[in-house]
Amino acid sequence: MEQARCTYPQKSSFAIQILFLLICSLLFSCGRCQEKTIKDSSSEPPWPSRSPAFKIRLQRIILSVFLGIITGLIFSLLFALLIRWFVRYVNRTPILKGPVVFSPKIPPKTLQLALANVTQLLGSSPNGNYYKAILDNGLTIAVKRLEPFEPGSPEAHSKSVKRRIQQELEVLACLRHRNLMSLRAYIREFDRFCLVYDYVPSGSLEDAMSKVRQNQMQLSWEARLRIAIGIVKGLQYLHFSCNPTILHCNLKPTNVMLDAESEPRLADCGLAKIIPSFNRMASGYSAPESFQNCRYTDKSDVFSFGVILAVLLTGRNPVDPFFGEGSNGGSLGQWLRRLQQAGEAREALDKSILGEEVEEDEMLMAVRIAVVCLSDLPADRPSSDELVSMLTQLNSF
Repeated sequence: MEQARCTYPQKSSFAIQILFLLICSLLFSCGRCQEKTIKDSSSEPPWPSRSPAFKIRLQRIILSVFLGIITGLIFSLLFALLIRWFVRYVNRTPILKGPVVFSPKIPPKTLQLALANVTQLLGSSPNGNYYKAILDNGLTIAVKRLEPFEPGSPEAHSKSVKRRIQQELEVLACLRHRNLMSLRAYIREFDRFCLVYDYVPSGSLEDAMSKVRQNQMQLSWEARLRIAIGIVKGLQYLHFSCNPTILHCNLKPTNVMLDAESEPRLADCGLAKIIPSFNRMASGYSAPESFQNCRYTDKSDVFSFGVILAVLLTGRNPVDPFFGEGSNGGSLGQWLRRLQQAGEAREALDKSILGEEVEEDEMLMAVRIAVVCLSDLPADRPSSDELVSMLTQLNSF
């Protein structure tokens, strides 16, 4: 599949304008000084009688040229800064009040009417709630009411902050990949934003794994491996095809939607950059460096993927009290690493997917990949680009 690249616009005309102004001022200063030199030389006596006076006048000419250049540079710089400020003022992002739609299937007036009457809650998080809405044309959409501001915070009244959020949302609307939830539209309200996505009736990976644990659903190893590959392909697009790199920062099963063919689509991509107080991770999915020194990189996303891969392999929930026991390492990743190092990785696999010998060999290799992704040091983890090759080699898709 052809992947679209997402790039920010670059401005090079400003540097050209400054260079042009500097050259003009330099030529103007040199011209004035040359004219003055000609006038002074025409009024001077012959060479033998003008030696001392000539040196003084030459020094004055050199000083005049130097001061002219400095003056021209200063005025050129001030003029260029004034032009730059004016251009930024004219081109600043307006604060939009109505719906901003990126899909021709969504009529703006119909969207605003549907959002005013939305009531069916799909899910909730500390950063906002998901709702289901049906437009007049029959299209079903998912709406996330994003609340980026703390109650009573000054940012809620800041125009510059709202412009910045709108700019980031327009960047997210550029993202197009089969394993991402594309932003279809958004509406700015007084203290929040309503983000519109495609509705996925199959629910999230968290919903599917909960049904698997309760024996209400069967999810084969082939389907689980396909989900894992789709997730890491979505990360690969964010980390390597977008310029600058986009970090997910909130990767967990509740943010992995599954379509009718069990193809994963990542939700909440890039929202951490929009919300200053974004609740990045649920317990059990966050990389250790995100808490130890508040650093988050693409390798932190890889750590979260490693936990998801471990969940797909074992069927266990990383917040299960089972991992709180000292003998089990304290976390899903540490428990899986201990069994893998002891040569007992098969004991960790979900019994509902054990069967053919070839598949078990693939699962044991996947356990090794998950353990590497869950390394404590970010440098020891593979990149999402490397993970795509590692997982696709387990089985041909």
